[in-house]
Amino acid sequence: MPRVVAGNFSPTIDTPPFYTQSMDLDCPPTLGRLLKRVGDVRKEATGDGSETPVHQVLELGDTNMEPPRSIPFILSFNNLTYSVKVSRKMNLPSVLNRGRRRHHLGPATAAEPVVGESMFTTTKTLLNDISGEARDGEILAVLGASGSGKSTLIDALANRIAKGSLKGTITLNGEVLESRMLKVISAYVMQDDLLFPMLTVEETLMFAAEFRLPRSLSKSKKKMRVQALIDQLGLRNAAKTVIGDEGHRGVSGGERRRVSIGIDIIHDPIILFMDEPTSGLDSTSAFMVVKVLQRIAQTGSIVIMSVHQPSYRILGLLDRLIFLSRGQTVYSGPPMHLPSFFAEFGHPIPENENRTEFALDLIRELEGSPGGTKSLVEFNKSWQNMKHTPNTEPDRHGLSLKEAISASISKGKLVSGATNNDASPNSMVPTFANPLWIEMAVLSKRSVTNSRRMPELFGIRLGAVLVTGFILATMFWQLDNSPKGVQERLGFFAFAMSTTFYTCADALPVFLQERYIFMRETAYNAYRRSSYVLSHALVSLPSLIFLSFSFAAITFWAVGLDGGFSGFFFYFLIIFASFWAGNSFVTFLSGVVPHVMLGYTIVVAILAYFLLFSGFFMNRDRIPPYWIWFHYMSLVKYPYEAVLQNEFHDPTKCFVRGVQIFDNTPLGSVPTSVKVRLLQTMSNTLGMTINSSTCLTTGSDILQQQGITDLSKWNCLWVTVAWGFLFRILFYLSLLLGSKNKRR
Repeated sequence: MPRVVAGNFSPTIDTPPFYTQSMDLDCPPTLGRLLKRVGDVRKEATGDGSETPVHQVLELGDTNMEPPRSIPFILSFNNLTYSVKVSRKMNLPSVLNRGRRRHHLGPATAAEPVVGESMFTTTKTLLNDISGEARDGEILAVLGASGSGKSTLIDALANRIAKGSLKGTITLNGEVLESRMLKVISAYVMQDDLLFPMLTVEETLMFAAEFRLPRSLSKSKKKMRVQALIDQLGLRNAAKTVIGDEGHRGVSGGERRRVSIGIDIIHDPIILFMDEPTSGLDSTSAFMVVKVLQRIAQTGSIVIMSVHQPSYRILGLLDRLIFLSRGQTVYSGPPMHLPSFFAEFGHPIPENENRTEFALDLIRELEGSPGGTKSLVEFNKSWQNMKHTPNTEPDRHGLSLKEAISASISKGKLVSGATNNDASPNSMVPTFANPLWIEMAVLSKRSVTNSRRMPELFGIRLGAVLVTGFILATMFWQLDNSPKGVQERLGFFAFAMSTTFYTCADALPVFLQERYIFMRETAYNAYRRSSYVLSHALVSLPSLIFLSFSFAAITFWAVGLDGGFSGFFFYFLIIFASFWAGNSFVTFLSGVVPHVMLGYTIVVAILAYFLLFSGFFMNRDRIPPYWIWFHYMSLVKYPYEAVLQNEFHDPTKCFVRGVQIFDNTPLGSVPTSVKVRLLQTMSNTLGMTINSSTCLTTGSDILQQQGITDLSKWNCLWVTVAWGFLFRILFYLSLLLGSKNKRR
């Protein structure tokens, strides 16, 4: 059903009156104060405050204290250079020609390879001596054609390029930014909208508030923060609508983009990085998104964004521009200087033409010329030296960077650390807003909410377990205690235990679907990786318990297994342990393997190997020595041996009596009278009495025959559980090492 969302916006008002009034104050308005004035102005204009709720400032300290003076922030970057090695396209003729040239030139005149290059690799420069600055209250836009280096520059400024690969300096107020500090005071909005499709807009922002705002902030104030942000983002009409995906209708593309912005500005960061926030949006939605960014900047934030080709209206919202061409700066300055810049370059901009479109078209034209954009790059350097005097440093009241950040926190910015009054360098801003148990609770609540909205996923898994259990129960119905019954029990246990692992394969896409959401949230310390691993395990337990009980209840009495209630209880425990170990194993693989189909292939193959080496097809003493290590690593081995011991633990229970000894042998088809005479002959030969009622094989004998003598059934249970914990630890390590989210 179509909805009109633009009603909460005033796109034609570039500078609201409430902001103009605030310019006379010593400090710029915080996000909360700005939104409160929005409500006041609308209430005065309409005479009724019912349409837009009044938003209150989130006061975290002493309200009687005098507001601190404004501390300006300037993010400066100088001489940024970044290169990567790429593989050469090699073919035999080119290699031979290269060799001939070297041969003819001789050793003295042969061209020396460029540093970092070889016959198989070449160096590509993505950023080449980029310099500039961004100030609070302004939007810095990075423009250029595809492949010009826009996203690379944003990544460089956001510390998303590994140390050692990026050359140059990045400072905030003249001081080098530590990686830990930048994570806390900044936010990065990716180009793709990575959101949970079954959460509503309000729920998505509320979960972000639970992560980023401190526990000391009351639930009501967090809700006020979310409601204020919903109004600021123009999402009031979509607040109760799910995000949606290909299979579920949800919010529009523009609304989805604004939600992505909202979850990263919930804590009102000092620096906001955005990678092409208007990509894929229509002109109206794109304008509304940039309008939101302008309002964010007006609250005292530094906003840095890349944009492909802004419209005329969007250009009017931008304060500074950097044009890039193949990693080099071809223009740096405010939009108003574009006409004079290109006029002096010899390519004046026509009066009725979009300035950025003209600039980008000219840059593309120069890139296709023999000389490239070298002339424009050189002209930009000389023009900057001639037309611009060095920027005067703003008055920072003699404060260091950490003191300036602390002052910014005390006036309402960065509320995730506002309750920490310790201004020491290491603890001035906490790394994480909440303790581990709070993060686990919020993550678990979010996972449960998602699962409840998609019950078909658990329903399909439960259906698979019930169908498998029903087939096994009817196939192996009420097995007897004959030798054939023993063989059938062995087959049932092997298939049942391996099936529990195979049905865990559905856990593979769970993390793969959340991988990039997880990387986005942990990249800027929304929560700990350990919190995610623990909550992921806890949330999975109820469903595993239900599946285990369902499978055990269907098969135990139907197959006629031994042990009574205590035997059933252990049978349930070992199935649950198998589900736990299998789920943990598949979860670990999802942290290592990036693609679903590749992951399924690996899971099926490894589980088949586990079954092969479990001891069912070949006893332990028959496995070759060079493969025995795989036998002990098999996840199926331990639950398989445990259920066998649970079934054949009674030394008095007989499974082969008298003539049954000939079953499963060529003599099994001879008449019973012949079998009796054979028994008599064997009795005379062995000197002992063997008749039709003599017990020849007990449960202990079967365990000996199967080579199950190492561990007790309870030890097998604990080993299976331990495997599950081991794979959870490995999953944590894979997240720790594999989710750095940085370029090399």
